[in-house]
Amino acid sequence: MQEGANTVLILSVGQTIEPLEFALAEHTPQGVVFVASQGTQAVAGELVRRYGNSLRFHTLLLDDPEDLGEVFRKGREALQKALEWEARTIVADITGGTKTMSAGMVLALTGQGVTFSYVGGEQRDQMGRVKSGSERLRVLEDPTFRYGLREWEGFRRAWNQCDYRAAQDFLSELLARPLSPSEKRFYQHLQGVAEAMLDWDLFHHKAAWQKLETHLEPALTVAEAWGHGAKVRVLQGLQTAKARLREILDREGKPTFALLADLLANAERRAARGRYDDALARLYRAVELAAEADLYERTGIELRVASTYPPPLQDLAGRKTPGLKEALGLAFEIDTRLGHSGTLAQQLYGDYSSKLQGLLQQRHNSILAHGVKPVKLEALRGLQDYLRERGLEPAPAWPHW
Repeated sequence: MQEGANTVLILSVGQTIEPLEFALAEHTPQGVVFVASQGTQAVAGELVRRYGNSLRFHTLLLDDPEDLGEVFRKGREALQKALEWEARTIVADITGGTKTMSAGMVLALTGQGVTFSYVGGEQRDQMGRVKSGSERLRVLEDPTFRYGLREWEGFRRAWNQCDYRAAQDFLSELLARPLSPSEKRFYQHLQGVAEAMLDWDLFHHKAAWQKLETHLEPALTVAEAWGHGAKVRVLQGLQTAKARLREILDREGKPTFALLADLLANAERRAARGRYDDALARLYRAVELAAEADLYERTGIELRVASTYPPPLQDLAGRKTPGLKEALGLAFEIDTRLGHSGTLAQQLYGDYSSKLQGLLQQRHNSILAHGVKPVKLEALRGLQDYLRERGLEPAPAWPHW
């Protein structure tokens, strides 16, 4: 027999052999994995005696056919055996065995690319068993395929990991399935929402707003009509987040605290995915932006826009700020010249040598800056803690499914 089995049949074994033989004849597998109990292993043995020379077989024995957990585990073992045999098609026939065995096998094998079958018939004896010769095989569609549960779970995980490209891919797979009009409408708009979140994550704030304007409300309307609480919760949470996006756009291109909170939240998302170098690079910029936002929101002065400097400070307008220290120093001097004291910008400059320089050293030595070393989580946490001590908090996290 060839090494790879094109079709493998996973057979739940009960006391009656005829329906099992019928399933074997209908499916014509090259390999069979029997899932039997201590009381039905003789039936599996008889099938092996009759057909073992023409197919590959493996038997898994249950200690307790009424233990749903054990049946589930054996179902997964049967699937693994079929995959070891390099099966191209895997069918699970759930005719034989206890109701618990049927339930456990379905739980173990749904969403795994397995087709189910059941041997029934129009004529039954006094015990309710199908009479020999009247058997009919029914092929049962995996309901997780019809309802796209695998794709939805993939979307949910991708979204929760802030991988919005992957989330869009899973939604595309869902949209390729036969859908009701409301399902199609919901997933199309949800895909638009995912595109918006990717734009937002990449700081394309205007594009994100436009897509949320188009897609968020229609998606929420469908979710509310369905009564799907989790979907409604997430989409309503995005409506709240959208208001924060509006704050950024209302002063687009300006160094605001709304933009700073967005940047800090972006760093949190990078850190959550283990991208500490990316996160620390964002926090480095956040320190500088904090000084710029503090200065701008109090005085209207944009650190690098000469036209925003008042006449008494025009001599500072053209000063070069090639690095963080120079930028903080300029903000400090502007505040000092204006007679301000104890400002956030001044505090940041005062902390540069005593605190910030040490916290940022790993960034300078990282492969994304001037060195070759990866950033450690401890360095990232140190700078995050410092910024929080200064009252600089990230925007609330986006809702998860």
